Amino acid sequence: MVRLPLTTAELERGQRLGALLRRARGSRSILETALDAGVSPETLRKIESGRVATPAFPTIAAIADVLGLSLDAVWAEISDPAASGRLAS
Repeated sequence: MVRLPLTTAELERGQRLGALLRRARGSRSILETALDAGVSPETLRKIESGRVATPAFPTIAAIADVLGLSLDAVWAEISDPAASGRLAS
């Protein structure tokens, strides 16, 4: 299966998602957060850095749950570039 390259909009949305998760995680370690969410620390690190711009829905749902973020709020923030920074500040 051939995977199409990500669009600029998808890459930017991935960057906003990573920034949101880093802010929401605050002083919690990547290890603690990842283990609580049932994902590997490397997966969380890649998402936060934007290297995985389109992570699987269950992965984001688990991380958001651990961080106390609603999926509606996450989607609203990452879909609107002007909204960046409103959540988990």
